[in-house]
Amino acid sequence: MLHLRVNTATMVDSPVTRCSMETSSRPELCLQSWGANTYGQLGQGHAEDQSVPRLCDTAALRNRAVRILSGGGGHSVIVTESGEVFVCGQNHRGQLGLGHNADVSTLHPCPCLNQKITNVACGWDFTLLLTDCGKVLACGSNAFGQLGVGLTVTHSADLLVIEGLKDLVVSVAAGLRHSLAVTDSGCVYQWGTGLFSQAKRALSPHPVPSHFSSKVPSLVPGLDQKASHLVTAGTAHCVCLTGDGDLFLWGSNKHGQLTTTEPFLSSPTLLKRSLLDGEKVINVWSGWTHIVAQTESGRVFTWGRRDYGQLGRQTLTSENREQKSAGLLARGGNQEVRLPAEVKALSGTTQISCGSEHNLAIVEGCLFSWGWNEHGMCGDGSETNVFQPQLISGLKPLLIGCGAGHSMAVCTVKPS
Repeated sequence: MLHLRVNTATMVDSPVTRCSMETSSRPELCLQSWGANTYGQLGQGHAEDQSVPRLCDTAALRNRAVRILSGGGGHSVIVTESGEVFVCGQNHRGQLGLGHNADVSTLHPCPCLNQKITNVACGWDFTLLLTDCGKVLACGSNAFGQLGVGLTVTHSADLLVIEGLKDLVVSVAAGLRHSLAVTDSGCVYQWGTGLFSQAKRALSPHPVPSHFSSKVPSLVPGLDQKASHLVTAGTAHCVCLTGDGDLFLWGSNKHGQLTTTEPFLSSPTLLKRSLLDGEKVINVWSGWTHIVAQTESGRVFTWGRRDYGQLGRQTLTSENREQKSAGLLARGGNQEVRLPAEVKALSGTTQISCGSEHNLAIVEGCLFSWGWNEHGMCGDGSETNVFQPQLISGLKPLLIGCGAGHSMAVCTVKPS
């Protein structure tokens, strides 16, 4: 059995994790995965979907401490405490960084140019790795300039350094076909043209700002005085969290994820703190079309698209009426603006992870899931969408992560 050790330095402070690390003998841990597996992204040595958690083939990870679990459209990336990277799944565009384009169904070590990796962001078919020296490495598809290395590379199976990021990077994010980074000076950069077509339609006849059309890192205006420290991204939107606990949103508002009546925001716009009952935000996550934020008191708010249950709360007729009476209808359509609302079942959560349209959370040492479940990524044995957080029984999670349609968790092994 694999002995994984979870590093809590990069995680939200978790009493469950902290207590388990203080025990006299290190607990025996295992890596579980479930959901979509067409390309072997579950790391189980096969390519069949799994609707309940199953053990991964973790021979490559033996005696290594797992720090981060992440995934893209069909691939998974695991970062260890020592800065090593292990990958599996879809690799047709070289998104695993293995130097070839063949899919792999078990975890393989990724050569990282002798760099220690501290964080990872996975787009649909590309990967960004943040080093301990503040550099960003990229591999996979560059069809939309999402690797940030210019025009000449269409895709890369080898890791490339994003030379356009001169300053120390502290946070990276990957959307469907665009990327974001924050430097230690608080500047935010964007690259990749995945939002350009929507921006052009929405802003016409006005020109599209350069950060939506650049294939190398381009400074996002309007955030230079905001002490930004964290970014996340969806299919066609961007989110930035400042050190003051403010959220700035820009990009597509097709599903109300920007809480505005505008169809598209070309520059970062402050989320009114009154929408979060006046509280500061301490962490934020994004799916493809929805956003999850945790405030200073531990409350969790969600907003955006919700037809698959990704907001973790039932549609309320009264809520719909109130929004309509307030005039909050997006221009050019009948899509209602999805205002933030609290998911009380998630209060005090210690970790959250968003897939494309599903989510995981650890609450009081228990694992919960909700949202899109077509491939069994909610782990309840069904393929029925889950509209409110439900317990995944039988697991004692310490660390969680999502790909677009799959889920992963490092768990304590229960004594037999």
